[in-house]
Amino acid sequence: MTADDAGSGTAEEREAWDAAAPDGAVRDTGARESAAAEALDEAPEEAPEEALEDEDQPDPIALRLEQLILGAERRYTPFQAARSAGVSVELATRFWRAMGFADIGQAKALTEADVLALRRLSGLVEAGLLSEPMAIQVARSTGQTSARLADWQIDSFLEGLTDPQETGMTRTEIAYPLVELLLPELEEFLVYVYRRQLAAATGRVVQAADDAEMVNRRLAVGFADLVSFTRLTRRLEEEELGELVEAFETTAADLVAAHGGRLIKTLGDEVLYAADDAGIAAEIGLRLIETLTHDETMPELRVGIAFGTVTTRMGDVFGTTVNLASRLTSIAPKNAVLVDGAFAEELSRTGDAPVSEAEAAEAAAAAEKEGEEPPSYRFALQPMWQRPVRGLGVVEPWLLSRRA
Repeated sequence: MTADDAGSGTAEEREAWDAAAPDGAVRDTGARESAAAEALDEAPEEAPEEALEDEDQPDPIALRLEQLILGAERRYTPFQAARSAGVSVELATRFWRAMGFADIGQAKALTEADVLALRRLSGLVEAGLLSEPMAIQVARSTGQTSARLADWQIDSFLEGLTDPQETGMTRTEIAYPLVELLLPELEEFLVYVYRRQLAAATGRVVQAADDAEMVNRRLAVGFADLVSFTRLTRRLEEEELGELVEAFETTAADLVAAHGGRLIKTLGDEVLYAADDAGIAAEIGLRLIETLTHDETMPELRVGIAFGTVTTRMGDVFGTTVNLASRLTSIAPKNAVLVDGAFAEELSRTGDAPVSEAEAAEAAAAAEKEGEEPPSYRFALQPMWQRPVRGLGVVEPWLLSRRA
């Protein structure tokens, strides 16, 4: 039963709906939002301390911070929020879990913003713009990305700003005015970056040759892995280890972005990146080696790159090409880049590397004889011994380097 038909149901149904709805809510769909807004306006700014304790609520200052960030006070149980949004409790729970939040039973912990979010997602499904599984994927991808972003900003940004600077003031008390000032600016910046990234991703997709290539695309995939990281974890203090990992991830992210690649994910001592062009992926791999080699605080690095069909899901990449790049990284020499045969062929096809050094020498001699400019190559490829790779059979890796 929905809010629209509650008024015409049986007495028992109306009583059930009345019990489920928040205090003061109306049963008419058109008036529900205005009534909720009036109730919010009339609600006290802070609940009495006794009430907070009775309902096992967080610390009052923490609750004020939550209300500041969410823009509304706790008002609904999950059941009430689902009914107000006009969706089933089951679907609301799936959305909630997909966003990465724990079950909260029937605690009154949800706000009007949660109701509006449920209504938006379900509205996209009802309008046929998204299927229900796709809406769940949207919730999951947004939740996972936002969770990491929020943790990252709190750990590395807000924590430093909220160190107590005045006697008698706690970190939480200082945090409130800072969050009040920063929140609108960070929110605007987040929307700007999201739109920029969405435009870039859309541009890559619409350039695909066909519909199948939009999902299963041919990409260059590279892994960069710090050598002997496990030993470092035993030797370094936690703070030193954290600084090293942050410096590595920052350097890798900057180099990948600057040269036209995409950072897929970071795994502490390892980064995964992708590029549409093999030459871009090769440049990034060599730049990573060169940059970290000149940094005395950094351990040595291994890089493995493969080229082929890749399946993309929720910002991540999967498939045999990704597995091969990972295996190449594990067998690469220190401070070196190993690539697979498909990657070597792609570099040769695009003219970034010669098919062989003998062929390059012949082409240079022929050009010199004709008084022409010899062909120039950015990279050199040296075939290595074939070897078995776990789960992928025998592969022939190539050592990638810059051409003198």
